[in-house]
Amino acid sequence: MWEMFSYPFIIRALVVGILVSLCSALLGVNLVLKRYSMIGDGLSHVAFSAMAVATVMNWAPLWVAIPVVIAASILLLRLSANSRIKGDSAIALVSTGALAVGVFIISMKSGINTDINNYMFGSVLAISKSDVALSVGLSLAVLALYVVFYNKIFAVTFDEPFARATGIRAGFYNMLIAVLTAVTIVLGMRMIGALLISSLIIFPAMSSMRVFKSFRNVIICSAVISVVCFFTGLMVSYQYSAPTGASVVIINLVVFAVFCAVDWVRANVKHN
Repeated sequence: MWEMFSYPFIIRALVVGILVSLCSALLGVNLVLKRYSMIGDGLSHVAFSAMAVATVMNWAPLWVAIPVVIAASILLLRLSANSRIKGDSAIALVSTGALAVGVFIISMKSGINTDINNYMFGSVLAISKSDVALSVGLSLAVLALYVVFYNKIFAVTFDEPFARATGIRAGFYNMLIAVLTAVTIVLGMRMIGALLISSLIIFPAMSSMRVFKSFRNVIICSAVISVVCFFTGLMVSYQYSAPTGASVVIINLVVFAVFCAVDWVRANVKHN
């Protein structure tokens, strides 16, 4: 374990991973409660497409992906507001289209190689020093905005019509959640991968909801689960030379199963 922390790339992955895990856990609770959890999947595919274009053009991937994915998150909100295109259909429309564009662009330039695998499944080696600086700054900004607007986000998440009636600009806070999610997806995608990053949003929230019922307790538990699962997954990945993203998701899956078992036992004890 101590040998693991002697490598700079592991330290970079740990710093970025913990911050992204916190952001994902906090936003994931809101997205799951609003039944909009698959937005992470759609936005990750858009991020993959943007990073593919950046790679082909020799641009900085994060600097290209962040504004593109933010724009996509706003577009998804607009499409979901359209009665002709429901939320899940809008996500499927955007995600599959963006994924196809990304694969096509990379394959036309250099063929399917390890670069596309890094984007699809993540790699701790893909995080540079400049990426760490940008990721830390943006992650702290996401956490700060979430804390500052916590009460408004809480109101919009649980009862949007009532929030509108009390004068809260629900549209603005829905957009804020979408934008913060977009930033978090881009920051975590290079390490976790486009196909797995949405699980970082869904699993901690779903696990904590099996045991806790109050919003604040779910938020706290989700954050703890997310960080612990990432740290454990990173250690498993190093120990067995396994992909980091897959390791983190498997640990999250195990924790979810444990929390489901706890919920089942508790329910049976109360029933008896």
